[in-house]
Amino acid sequence: MNAEKKTVAVLGGGAAGFFGAIACAEANPDLNVLLIEKTGKLLSKVRISGGGRCNVTHAADTPAQLVQHYPRGQKQLKEPFKQFGAPDTVRWFERRGVQLKTEPDGRMFPTTDSSETIAQCLLEAASRAGVQIWLHTTAEQIEPQPDGGLRLTLSGAHAQTLVVSRLLIATGGAPKTDQYAWLRQLGHSIQEPVPSLFTFNVPNSPLRELPGVSVPQARVRVAGEKLEYEGPVLVTHWGLSGPAVLKLSAWGARRLHELQYQSTALINWIPQYTEESLREWLLEFREQHGKKGVLNNPLFGLPQRLWRTLAEQAGIGTETRWNELPVKLQNRLIESLLRTSLPVRGKTTYKDEFVTCGGIVLSEINMQTMESRLVPGLHFAGEVLDIDGITGGFNFQAAWTTGYLAGRAMAEKVN
Repeated sequence: MNAEKKTVAVLGGGAAGFFGAIACAEANPDLNVLLIEKTGKLLSKVRISGGGRCNVTHAADTPAQLVQHYPRGQKQLKEPFKQFGAPDTVRWFERRGVQLKTEPDGRMFPTTDSSETIAQCLLEAASRAGVQIWLHTTAEQIEPQPDGGLRLTLSGAHAQTLVVSRLLIATGGAPKTDQYAWLRQLGHSIQEPVPSLFTFNVPNSPLRELPGVSVPQARVRVAGEKLEYEGPVLVTHWGLSGPAVLKLSAWGARRLHELQYQSTALINWIPQYTEESLREWLLEFREQHGKKGVLNNPLFGLPQRLWRTLAEQAGIGTETRWNELPVKLQNRLIESLLRTSLPVRGKTTYKDEFVTCGGIVLSEINMQTMESRLVPGLHFAGEVLDIDGITGGFNFQAAWTTGYLAGRAMAEKVN
């Protein structure tokens, strides 16, 4: 490290930390930019996201489109996204040799379908910009200095006391509030972190024999709550998953935490129908196809196994034809199609690919520079902030945006 140059430091070797360090080093080559990671792993979430493909961002041309996908931070992200939005992310990677492609649902991935492409791009960009990386090093204490700058007390492989001109905290979401203790000591308020983006555990699921069955458009609702989401639903051996469930968990993260993840999920497998329109459709179908068997002829494009299970649970026998179906059993089938009731008893996050709802309260942050309003020279980026998006590339976009703005601001404002 060049002793004649001023030093800025970044805590956290994830997406936001790397983006911040690169942005800072590229904007001001006359700085020592130091990235400090407490583990021996860099860009862990980048490497596992999207099933190892890395869902880099989402195809959204305007900030107004983009912010609609953030349960927390929606209003506050509008201006930052004007500075660095999804199109800017695409250009950033393209300029560094990584092409992105858009899938039908709007998610954007590298054309290689490999998260290593993104990880290597970030590592190479950091190396080219002169970012120094210290692994197995933990910040134990942060002390603002009277004449500006911050004193870091480091332990681990690079144990020492270090004064830096600017500091970016990009340490990710913390599932326990005690991990935010040292930020509280600096005067910051913390919105209690709780899990977001999780699947529903249904240990006594009537669908437990159907793992792997998926429906491209279903509506999931939490009984007794104003929480529902429509989209693809996947039946798993532990319960219920798929984009609709994950997105519902994001919008309902705080309420579902309050309910201790105990609730009743109501699944509408054919949300294009109301009860009235479904009854009319079935009446017409029975008149035209009365001799067809109920169990072996799935309707509405539903998977055979799902249709058969719903019909059997309604009490419909193997040989029953539509023109023989009692009204009572048809009513049960309608209830199952529109409101399959599943007792949710807990949640499951996918390996390490979790998201936290909560973090540093945004009113204490200048969202143009990501600088603390309470501690001059201290910046934040990524999930350490009370910002989170639904699944689809939105959390990475928030990381790129906040990291970029923080890095550029540190480069310009260095003491």
